[in-house]
Amino acid sequence: MKIYILIFAIICLVSCKKAEEMRFDHSANVYFDIYNGDKDSIVRTFAYNPTLAQDTVWLPVRLSGIRTDVERKFSARVDADSSTATPGVHYEALKTQYSILPNKGLGYIPVVIYNKDKELENRSVSILIKLTGTSDLGIENPYLIRAKVVFSSKLEKPNWWDTWPLPPYSRTKHELFILVTGQTSLTTDGLDAPKNLYYIGLLTTMLNNPFNWVTKNEAKGYVIEEVTAGNTNSYYFYNKKNPAKKTLLRKNMQNGKYYFIDENGNEVI
Repeated sequence: MKIYILIFAIICLVSCKKAEEMRFDHSANVYFDIYNGDKDSIVRTFAYNPTLAQDTVWLPVRLSGIRTDVERKFSARVDADSSTATPGVHYEALKTQYSILPNKGLGYIPVVIYNKDKELENRSVSILIKLTGTSDLGIENPYLIRAKVVFSSKLEKPNWWDTWPLPPYSRTKHELFILVTGQTSLTTDGLDAPKNLYYIGLLTTMLNNPFNWVTKNEAKGYVIEEVTAGNTNSYYFYNKKNPAKKTLLRKNMQNGKYYFIDENGNEVI
């Protein structure tokens, strides 16, 4: 019996030593550490912050292997065939390499996305990013080396919109509502009517005299400028932080009032 126990102990010792050698001799790799409902995708929208000209999505990249006291590099590329976003228009080109810092197990790829394409109000675009190996770090698991960033500036009609005197709906009117009130949603509870009607009143006041609103809210950074110098019938309304995103403000020649023009070419009322 003692002999059997001794043989078993020797086998266990050899097995543990072999497993330890495999673990510590294994080459270091990186993979995307993204956990959400759609495993490899991160979704962003500029809809609730239209003055934001750009944003940064931080993609977490996890180290698989032993941490060391030296900085190690990994790289990534955009899969153009599987992406709908255009570099320079929708996002900033990726850098050549990124780092896992000394004694760290996590690094990031900062993906800079832009909010300057008017079409983002109508559709989403995506960037598919793939990790690529370097002399420092490999990419062993093919299922964890892809990450997708999907973004737009689309607004969808909320279920509370028709509860209050806000119709007709347009994305332009919705955007102006968020801008003027600072609210991204309203309740449908009748007890909240005084508060919600107050917010709607703020929007109505702004729509009735956008020039006065810009003057009184100078700190928000909005300007109104003539589309054509000397022509006071049409203006552009935009934020100085994001001049690429403009909303047309046009004079109605019948009643002499100015109206914002929505995405369908209709007056916002």
